Amino acid sequence: MELLESPIRKYAWGSHNAIATLQGRSAPTADPEAELWMGAHPASPSRLAVSGISLGDAIAADPVTLLGAANVERFGPRLPFLLKVLAAAKPLSLQAHPTLEQARAAHAAGHPSYVDAWHKPEMLVALTDFDALCGFRDPAAASRDLAALGVARLKPVVDALSQPDAAVALRDAVEGLLANPDAELVADVVAACRPRTAERPAYDLVVSLAAQYPGDSGVIVATLLNRIRLRPAEAVWMPAGNLHAYLRGVGVELMAASDNVLRGGLTPKHVDVDELLRVLRFEVLNEPVTRPNVLGPGLFAYPVPIDDFTLHRAVVDPAVPAVRLPGGGPRIVLCTRGSIRVDDGAVPVTLKQGQAAFARAGRKELSLSGAGEAFQAATP
Repeated sequence: MELLESPIRKYAWGSHNAIATLQGRSAPTADPEAELWMGAHPASPSRLAVSGISLGDAIAADPVTLLGAANVERFGPRLPFLLKVLAAAKPLSLQAHPTLEQARAAHAAGHPSYVDAWHKPEMLVALTDFDALCGFRDPAAASRDLAALGVARLKPVVDALSQPDAAVALRDAVEGLLANPDAELVADVVAACRPRTAERPAYDLVVSLAAQYPGDSGVIVATLLNRIRLRPAEAVWMPAGNLHAYLRGVGVELMAASDNVLRGGLTPKHVDVDELLRVLRFEVLNEPVTRPNVLGPGLFAYPVPIDDFTLHRAVVDPAVPAVRLPGGGPRIVLCTRGSIRVDDGAVPVTLKQGQAAFARAGRKELSLSGAGEAFQAATP
């Protein structure tokens, strides 16, 4: 095991307290801290604490030893996943991510919205109560909420959502709102919602989002999505084409190692509506919340339908036997609570809260002891 020194990304929506508190630093911080990146992504790679070498450079120098021959053959000489702690004090952008095929083709063609050739499916596990918008809800329910506002200029959106084919209804409504932004329509909807925020969750959502993004059509699109609140240890899975936005909270996020983000609103960053509409999957997501499988005492798994990564959570108690994390490929272990000793059979390390370590391929399992909580990101 090798301790990692990992960079913090500072975005306007980040927290002045969460990541600093997790790492035992003084808070509040001068700048908002949004994401702690643990991995080898070239945009912000971790460094091996002892040598100071970038994890990406270390992998490039000896990919087979660090990743294993099977992973190099499958993913190339790169760590295929990126682990983060995400701390949202304000809403993130309305966004989705492409499939692997879409990313490869668009990146090869030089599309400016594609910074690499990889997909970015992701899972977020809440560390605190976590508010998010995830996937489309029943368009008929969204139509009823918007129709009840009595805003005449909303009729085309309401009519679109009332169509019997859910996919057609959602596509027509989202395209109508994002491809033809109308700040006056947004203002009318906000004015209608403001005195009625207690009536329906969608109305409260409109008012709160509009306070930060006035005139943004994404404010109305947000009402078409499932609004969820995760409890600690609950998760959301974001496959390609899933429209989503994180609103507030702290979580552990694991994704394929890519930075391809297609935004449609609720952000000062670059918005690419045409490409977002091309990759979106217009389907109703009835159950967005994922709960872990219990593998044994103190050991939980969050299954995903891809082979880029696996995610396990361990709750370690000194009164019970050590928790053993499965795996044989490269992995990163992050301690999110307490102090945990991680033994890979070669060079054990003790992780304090907020610290992470990298284990190269070839270790069949890791033994965790101490007291606290840890997450393992690994290849299958």
